[in-house]
Amino acid sequence: MSASSRLSSLSRRDLLQAGAALGLVAAAGSLAPPAVAATPVRGGQLRLGLDGGGSADTLDPALASGSVSFVIAHCWGDTLVESDPETGAAVPSLAQSWSPSADAKEWTFKMRKDVRFHDGKEFTVTDAVETLRRHAGKKSQSGAFGLLSGIDRIEERSGDMVVALKEANADLPLIFTDYHLQIQPGGGMEKPAAAIGTGPYKLVAFEPGIRAAFEKNTHDWHQDRGYVDSVLITVTNDLTARTNALRSGQVDFISTVEPKIVPFLERVPGVNILRASGKGFYSFLMHCDTAPFDNNDLRLALKYAVDREGILKRVLGGFGTIGNDYPINANYALAPADIEQRKYDPEKAAFHFKKSGHQDPILLRTSEAAFPGAVDAAQLFQLSAEKAGIKINVQREPSDGYWSEVWNVKPFCTSFWGGRPTQDARYSTSYVSNAEWNDTRFKRPDFDKMVAQARGELDETKRRVLYRDLALMVRDEGGLILPVFNDYINACTSHLKGFVPDIGNDFSNGRIASRVWLEA
Repeated sequence: MSASSRLSSLSRRDLLQAGAALGLVAAAGSLAPPAVAATPVRGGQLRLGLDGGGSADTLDPALASGSVSFVIAHCWGDTLVESDPETGAAVPSLAQSWSPSADAKEWTFKMRKDVRFHDGKEFTVTDAVETLRRHAGKKSQSGAFGLLSGIDRIEERSGDMVVALKEANADLPLIFTDYHLQIQPGGGMEKPAAAIGTGPYKLVAFEPGIRAAFEKNTHDWHQDRGYVDSVLITVTNDLTARTNALRSGQVDFISTVEPKIVPFLERVPGVNILRASGKGFYSFLMHCDTAPFDNNDLRLALKYAVDREGILKRVLGGFGTIGNDYPINANYALAPADIEQRKYDPEKAAFHFKKSGHQDPILLRTSEAAFPGAVDAAQLFQLSAEKAGIKINVQREPSDGYWSEVWNVKPFCTSFWGGRPTQDARYSTSYVSNAEWNDTRFKRPDFDKMVAQARGELDETKRRVLYRDLALMVRDEGGLILPVFNDYINACTSHLKGFVPDIGNDFSNGRIASRVWLEA
């Protein structure tokens, strides 16, 4: 069977199976978020059916990973700083204000008063200092350890928290929005998995990979959140099980709705699709230091050979935006706005392919574990490359072990990245030479120097120029093929109100439980 026949067969079969599995009936539906009531309604139990949980889940925020842990952390905890859902700008949370020194190498944070932890203990600046020290310590295994690597020391000074940096960083407050950095009593040094915080809900029960239950924190310092009496998170990793739970009224919200399911699910009475733009993207990765991808003409050939519009339409169902081979979109502050969009161009692809001197077939590894529709996307890439005389062999890998045995190991594969709070965090995570997750092996000392320069630049005009130059370097010389930025797609029952699309991340940046309410 040809690649085109396989794609057509997959599309028809997937759609038919989806409809049969959901048992859908024809009815009017909506892609728009439900209308937000003028005044939130308090009370009731919020039931969330989420994927991304497992038996290894933990309540220690330092070790937390995955979408279920992400939402759980924001139920019981608070970070020092939050980000604005629309702009991504830093806004106060437990830290009520902050100010940098003239060189942006020392920052002073003033803490909110009259806040108490769930156990009744008063929140102090010491708790903030010790929390950051735990995550930034030399023996730390925290998921935020890399973000905090630029910190030289953290101390309490005259009732404030002072953070001294090794190098200037104009984005420091946004680093403290990371969900691992939930503030704990004494920094969580003694009981890191106690889930005692200052958040809107108190933990009642936790079974890793199964469920988490919470009750309202009646002494919450923040009155404009936490509208329900209780929250029940049920781990439901299977898509069909999640959708059936929503249809039958067992849950009020489900995560990770695949685009191919949307046309059916939107016909279900009383169900709404929740769509939010974000910073995450689907991609193909090439190792710049591994033959044949160490040849930039070959990399350019493949970048021109991908049909971005086709992938957006057929794989994402239109739920996303076109990418331009650098990991920044308009949801990032100071994002480049005038870089020419790279388009599918078989002639240019053929030109660079011939110039590269490469003739053999190119092996592309993929798996549904990479992102929803990753196999279809790889096959579409295979078809579009054929028109440029480039032969791509698509090898489907098992989902189990894909992220440990293929991604960041094999030289050409499909991948997915979630967003980061700042451009600096995005580039520092996977594009500077010594980044642990430099999955394209893009190693340029001049690029590294420019990232550090942009990080410490307080003049936004100058920073914008630097970030444009960084984007061009990755776009024209890197190993990233970024066809699309994906939207987040979730679904809820019609009585769930107040959902806030947040460009920070999925599930209203993890804060869905604190932001929504229920109406009869």
